[in-house]
Amino acid sequence: MDRRQKRTLARILISAALLILAALLPLEGPLRLAAFLVPYAVIGHDVLWEALEGIAHGQVFDENFLMALATVGAIGTGEYPEAVFVMLFYQVGELFQSYAVGKSRQSIAALMDIRPDWANVERDGALAQVDPEEVAVGEVIVVRPGERIPLDGEVLEGTSAMDTAALTGESLPRTAGPGDEVISGCVNLSGVLRIRVSKVFGDSTVAKILDLVENASSKKARAEQFITRFARYYTPAVVLAAVVLAVLPPLLSPMDWRESLNRALTFLVISCPCALVISVPLSFFGGIGGASRQGILVKGGNYLEALAKARVVVFDKTGTLTQGVFRVTEVRCSPEDRTALLETAALAELHSSHPIARALREAWGKPLDPSRVREVEERSGRGVRSVVDGTAVLAGSRRLLEEAGLTLPADDGALPGTVVHVAVGNRYLGCLLISDQLRPEAPKALSALKAEGVEKTVLLTGDSLSAGEAAAKELGIDQVCAQLLPGDKVEQVERLLSEKGRRGKLVYVGDGINDTPVLSRADVGIAMGGIGSDAAIEAADVVLMDDDLSKLPLAVSIARRTLAIAKQNIVFALGVKLGMLLLVAAGFASMWMGVFADVGVAVLAILNAMRALKVPKAS
Repeated sequence: MDRRQKRTLARILISAALLILAALLPLEGPLRLAAFLVPYAVIGHDVLWEALEGIAHGQVFDENFLMALATVGAIGTGEYPEAVFVMLFYQVGELFQSYAVGKSRQSIAALMDIRPDWANVERDGALAQVDPEEVAVGEVIVVRPGERIPLDGEVLEGTSAMDTAALTGESLPRTAGPGDEVISGCVNLSGVLRIRVSKVFGDSTVAKILDLVENASSKKARAEQFITRFARYYTPAVVLAAVVLAVLPPLLSPMDWRESLNRALTFLVISCPCALVISVPLSFFGGIGGASRQGILVKGGNYLEALAKARVVVFDKTGTLTQGVFRVTEVRCSPEDRTALLETAALAELHSSHPIARALREAWGKPLDPSRVREVEERSGRGVRSVVDGTAVLAGSRRLLEEAGLTLPADDGALPGTVVHVAVGNRYLGCLLISDQLRPEAPKALSALKAEGVEKTVLLTGDSLSAGEAAAKELGIDQVCAQLLPGDKVEQVERLLSEKGRRGKLVYVGDGINDTPVLSRADVGIAMGGIGSDAAIEAADVVLMDDDLSKLPLAVSIARRTLAIAKQNIVFALGVKLGMLLLVAAGFASMWMGVFADVGVAVLAILNAMRALKVPKAS
C-alpha cells in the first residue's frame, strides 16, 4: 500500500472503532448525535468536501454528491448508525478500488522503469556521468554489467548478453557484439560495452515506448466512452427518481414522510455508479498492462477493443511471415553470362539497403568498386535503374524491363520466390531466383488465430503468384494477392474493408518498414519486429516488440478476454443495481442491504476487472 492508502485504512479502522463505541454508549438526544458525528467526520470529511467542490464548479452529479446527500439525509432523519456505516463501507470500497488500480499500474510501472537515469560518456579521455538527454549522436558511451543501455547505438567493443525482457517479454537474453545495433532500455548482463550513439534520447526506442505507454489511457474504448456518457445522464436521473420516491408516496398513499425519505436515501446509496466508473476502465487498463508484460504494446483501449473484434487478418509476407533472410537459390542464364550477371546485379544494387539487394551482393561475394556505378534510380516495387561502367543497367521485376521495351523469355510466374531480371543496355542477361524462409512459428500462429475466431486470412505480397500461393498453402492462409506494388496494398485493404462490411474488424500485420500507409488504413495496424523500428512504433496501433509471430494470437486473445470482462462488469453491475433499485422502490430493501449491494457489486466488479492483468505467455 502507498501512503495515501495507509491513511485511508487508518481512518476506516478509527471510524469503525468510534462507531462501535457510539453505538454502545447509552446516550440520547444531542449527545447521541454528537457521538455519531465524530466517526462520520473522520471517515467522510473528504467526500463531503469533494461534493461541495463539485457543486461549486458546476459538476454536481457525481458519486461524492450521491454519498453526501444520502448520508446527510440519513442523519437528518435520525438514522445515525446507518449514515456512518454507509460512508464507512463506501470508503472501504474506495480503498479497494485504489489498491486494484495500483496493482494494475504496477505492470505499466515495470515498463516505465526502462527509462535510464544516466549515461557514461567518454569525454576528454575520461568517463562523465550525464543525463541521457545531454548525449549527442556520434558520442561514445560505456555500459557496464548490470547497467541499463541509455541510448540506441552500435557496439564498438565488447560482447555481452542483453536482457530485453522489459521490452519484448522474452526471458532468454540476446548476445550483442561489435557491429551489432543495441537499443535503449535493455540491461547489459555480462561484459563491458563501448557503444557509438546513433540517436538522441528524444528519438530513441525507450523514449518512444515511454510516450506510447503514458498516452495509452487517453484513447478510450467505446465501452469506456459509453460508461462516461451513461454516468453523465444516469446520476441526474437517479437523483430525480429519488426525489419523486421521497415526495409522491406520502402525497398519494398513507405512507409517512420518514419512510418515503428513507427509501429515497437507500435508493441514492444503491444507485452510486462507482462499480461501473472504476471497473470498466480498469479492465482495459489491466488488459493493456498485461499485454505490455508480454512485449505487446497497445496504444489505447480503443485499439484493444477493435482487436477483440478481429475477423479478417491481412499479412505482409516479407519480414512478417518470413524471416527476411534472402539468398540467391538459382541463376538462369547462359554459362558464359553467369559471372557478368552476378556482378552486374550486385553493382546495380550496390547502394540499396533492401534485403534482396544484400542477397545479390552476397551471391557475388567479392569487393565492389562504387566508382563504377552512377545515376542510381530506384523504381518503387519494380527494381533499380543505374549506369554501370557507362552502360545503362536494369535490375528488377519483369514489369520494369518490359516497360523499357525489352523482350523476356517465357513467364517466370511458376518460380517459388522473387525473380530479379537483369539487362545491360538492350541486352537481356538473365535472371536470379531469390528465396526467403518462412518463420518456424508461423504455421502454429496462423492456426491459433483461426482458433481465436478469425474468419479470414489474406496474404499481400510483391512476389510472384506461385511464391505467394506456396507460402499460403504451407501456412493455411485463405487468400493470396500477389505481384503488388506498395500502393496496390492500400487498394487491396480498401477492397477487403468494403467486403467485410460493418461486422468485425480488419487487422493488418506488417514489418513496419514500408507498410506505413497500410498500417494506418486498417482498423488495427500491427507492426511485427517493432524492436528498434521507428516506423513501426509511429504507424502501428499495436506493436509486437520482438519477431515472435506467436504473440499475434496472444494479442487477440488478450483483447477478447479484456472486452469480455468489461462487458461482464457492465451487465452484472447494471443488472444488480436495477434489481435492488426496484426492491427499494417497492419497500423490500433497507439501507443496510443497499450498502452491501453497492459495495459488494463494486468489489466483485473490480476483482473481475483485475483478471485482465493475468495474461498467459505465448505458447
